[in-house]
Amino acid sequence: MPILVITGTGTEVGKTVTTAAVAASAVAAGRTVAVLKAAQTGVRPDERGDAQEVARLAGPVTATELARYPEPLAPGTAARRAGRAPVHPHDVAEAAAKLATEHELVLVEGAGGLLVRFDPAGGTLADAARLLAAPVLVVAAAGLGTLNATELTTREVRRRDLGLAGVVIGSWPSEPDLASRCNLADLPEAADAPLLGALPAGAGALAPEVFRRAAPGWLAPRLDGTWDAEAFRVRETPQAFR
Repeated sequence: MPILVITGTGTEVGKTVTTAAVAASAVAAGRTVAVLKAAQTGVRPDERGDAQEVARLAGPVTATELARYPEPLAPGTAARRAGRAPVHPHDVAEAAAKLATEHELVLVEGAGGLLVRFDPAGGTLADAARLLAAPVLVVAAAGLGTLNATELTTREVRRRDLGLAGVVIGSWPSEPDLASRCNLADLPEAADAPLLGALPAGAGALAPEVFRRAAPGWLAPRLDGTWDAEAFRVRETPQAFR
């Protein structure tokens, strides 16, 4: 199935804007795209959620959200405190599989990191990826501390026998420090996976038409549904690194 699961090494690392960049690149290549947000937390009913933000930035994509909880907490905790039904991994898998029958690419965006709990049984995004047999794209921070978090996440992906598409830096600073610059070489080694690109800091604040034009230059994915990591590459002088 043409499904890619997108997770992060933690919160606020750029998962949503990375999802939007992948979606925009696919749309630019003529693909039909759906974005599924497994569980949206910390957003009021009248506010735009992550899936809707991806649609705003990327263009004509189908945006779907399985559940929304008001407090900015892990989905399982937010559901319990709101007195609402939690999302289970099989719910995510069923929704993604259905979208895959109608779209050429489905992007499943998690909440927080790979092992953030969805339900009282301890179900996670990793469990949904296993049910879907879908590869995982890991979004990481640029600077100091990212190597440990990235290696822990990618090790867990492999331990669960999930496919690892690679790593994307979710926010590349306009003036990178020494640690960030070194991490361009060290991240692929820590992850044992290719660095597939980087998004410049503030990319989500760009006008949608500017974002859509620039997104393919930040990433270099294959858009045929296979997500073969060997097909990804970072350009020698990507715009985000200049």
